[in-house]
Amino acid sequence: MGSINNKRIFTPYHHSPCTRTHQIGALLLVTATFILTRLFDQTLSPCYSSLLDHDRSSPENLLRISDSGGSLSWPQRGYGSQLSLKIYIYDENEIDGLKSLLYGRDGTISADSCVKGQWGTQVKIHRLLLQSRFRTRKKEEADLFFVPAYVKCVRMMGGLNDKEINQTYVKVLSQMPYFRCSGGRDHIFVFPSGAGAHLFRSWARYINRSIILTPEGDRTDKRGTSAFNTWKDIIIPGNVDDGMTKHGPTLVQPLPLSKRKYLANYLGRAQGKAGRLRLIELANQYPDKLESPDLKFKGSEKLGRMDYFQHLRNAKFCLAPRGESSWTLRFYESFFVECVPVILSDEAEFPFQNVIDYTQISIKLPSTHIGPQLLDYLASIPDEDIERMIAHGRQIRCLWVYAPESEPCSAMQGILWELQRKVRQFHLSAETFWLHNGSIVNRDLVEFTNWKLPLPLP
Repeated sequence: MGSINNKRIFTPYHHSPCTRTHQIGALLLVTATFILTRLFDQTLSPCYSSLLDHDRSSPENLLRISDSGGSLSWPQRGYGSQLSLKIYIYDENEIDGLKSLLYGRDGTISADSCVKGQWGTQVKIHRLLLQSRFRTRKKEEADLFFVPAYVKCVRMMGGLNDKEINQTYVKVLSQMPYFRCSGGRDHIFVFPSGAGAHLFRSWARYINRSIILTPEGDRTDKRGTSAFNTWKDIIIPGNVDDGMTKHGPTLVQPLPLSKRKYLANYLGRAQGKAGRLRLIELANQYPDKLESPDLKFKGSEKLGRMDYFQHLRNAKFCLAPRGESSWTLRFYESFFVECVPVILSDEAEFPFQNVIDYTQISIKLPSTHIGPQLLDYLASIPDEDIERMIAHGRQIRCLWVYAPESEPCSAMQGILWELQRKVRQFHLSAETFWLHNGSIVNRDLVEFTNWKLPLPLP
């Protein structure tokens, strides 16, 4: 019954002969459909399009550095034509408790002992801001406020335990009226390790709106709460040994590709991490391709700085797997021995992504691909492609160097540009209010200038 009805519906119409006009019309329809589809795809998939064609990035939106690694030209898009901001740095004697966050409960830990090693950025950023032309000594005119603390170093050296760090931070914050006024939105904290802001156990309650400078983008606590927020926080470079970043002869010089003994290397401890253990096993299977020596980082057999970088420079590719957290200092170190970094840490984040195309200077592969296929892939890459990536990396590595503002390209220059994007004309807080005359008041309608310490914290 249904077939009869269907037949009656569709059979009354007779097909007209296919003329040349019909053929031309069909061809035009196909062509128009193809063009519109291409335009539609490009509109919906800018990320995919950019992956296919790196040259489509507008030059106005990218960082420009001269061939000598000298003059730095930051894009105007979203940044402005020049750096223009004022930062107030809290003095160690200004607030009770701040000295403990810098030098420990007994004040016996020196800043010089904290400036070296993986977490030295906490000291370097503080020192560079103290000398910065963007520093202001007037709180009322500051765009941003910097809270100095060397808590990672202090904790590692036994100067404060976790409970003391937490209590001291809360004590310090209760003495900062401007922190209370903005809800912490204009205050800057540096947490330079994989633990990130979790070194301050109560970070989620007190500084969850503040600007956090950290090399770590994915670190979470046992409750699965990340201390990094892509909207307000800034990824910073790790602290590469000064002997490798200085002008002139460095601690170790790069080797020509033809003189490098290994295809790749991994220089680090296993730390019980699956990816690192697989790399060490792979090195045992292919010792002529992958170097992963049993390095000693303490004791009488501790590897010296020069020995470490001599190992690092002896391969075309430097493998950077995940450790206790996703970031790795080895990524930054590899640029100074001109070894192409291969990122094997899926959640890793990197600095200045608004202006650096990391596909031009590094390789990122899934951590699950650690195996013989990894070495096969790396071996298939022509030397001319490796040289091209090294050349690009040579151009931007000045952004990994914590140098004074007199240097036209440095990590601090990049951080200052990123901080400029965080400056707000107005700061809204759930604990601050304002009147018809513009006065800022608290819940008791007390004007800001009359607030008394210590301040109640949320």
